[in-house]
Amino acid sequence: MARAPAIQEIEETPEADRLEGFPHPRATPNLYGHEAAERALEAMFATGRMHHGWLITGADGIGKATLAYRFARYVLADPSERTPGTLDVAPETRSARQVLALSHPGLLVVRRAWSFKDKRFSSGIPVDEVRRLKSFLARTTESDAWRAVIVDRADELNVAAANALLKSLEEPPPRTVFLLVSSAPGRLLVTIRSRVRTLDLAPLADEPLRRAVTQAFAASTDDVGQGAPLPSDWERLARLSEGSVRRLLSLHAAKGLALNDRISAILNALPAVDWTAVHALGDELASPAAEPRYELFFELLMGALARLIEAQARAQGTPEELALASRLVGPARLASWASLWERVAADKADTAALNLDRKALILDVVSRLEQASRPRP
Repeated sequence: MARAPAIQEIEETPEADRLEGFPHPRATPNLYGHEAAERALEAMFATGRMHHGWLITGADGIGKATLAYRFARYVLADPSERTPGTLDVAPETRSARQVLALSHPGLLVVRRAWSFKDKRFSSGIPVDEVRRLKSFLARTTESDAWRAVIVDRADELNVAAANALLKSLEEPPPRTVFLLVSSAPGRLLVTIRSRVRTLDLAPLADEPLRRAVTQAFAASTDDVGQGAPLPSDWERLARLSEGSVRRLLSLHAAKGLALNDRISAILNALPAVDWTAVHALGDELASPAAEPRYELFFELLMGALARLIEAQARAQGTPEELALASRLVGPARLASWASLWERVAADKADTAALNLDRKALILDVVSRLEQASRPRP
């Protein structure tokens, strides 16, 4: 008797723009805090004078990709499925289900590719990803059918890919809209920016931030962090998140408040250093399994250093930040601390690119902080 073929497990493809344990932006039902941007897009689409290219900018994690998918879903929906005055499309409609599954024939998403062999994402968006545009745009469609192209994130395009995209933006087909998502629009070619309209989204205020975070946790998997944030932690989380839903979710899921307390302890003790504690921190964050907390550590550290520099330069910040900036930085060392911030950022990037020792980087950074904060003779 012939054996039945073995059932092969299908490996789900990771997505670079999805925070583990939480819904992808295209699966997020509601967008909070950007009602004006939604109304502007819907109104322009309703007039029939839709611009072919939009650059959606703003800080990480504030809803840029969610807005791009919402608008793409609205554009691709049957007119009877659209809700005038909003970008709402019922999730049970065919177009909504197809966009969610990335199977809609009128949708193309350009983004960093995942290698199952290497178990990692490409460092940027390669030109082969953008070359898919040629066949996508060449397909014949019904006369009244729209197409949508989402590039997420556009600032991750390599040079060849950016130039390939530019060709499509220069000669856009009718009834096609390009939605470029970017947190660093300055990295894009000037010629690309000149051919699209910019829609800049602001960080979320407290109330829409709360609603967005509540929505995310309601749809999260059971093993994310320790559940939704406690009311007693909200103020600190909101301040550190700077209006970013993604940042707040990452902070909470990775126990970022405790990590931030350790960073504060290091900075407040300078120029003294508890090297035993720093070595322990380096050991904790050095393993590949600790990568999310390692990345969060540097995100929090760089943010704290930036706030100290700003507190000294502009006399803006909390009383604690102003006092610490006065003690560690002061007017005479403002330029050197700004250079230190840039050096830490560069060393962090080099460590990632060259796969260098993470603990050694942490020890070196703290050593630089110690030297920078020593009293001058």
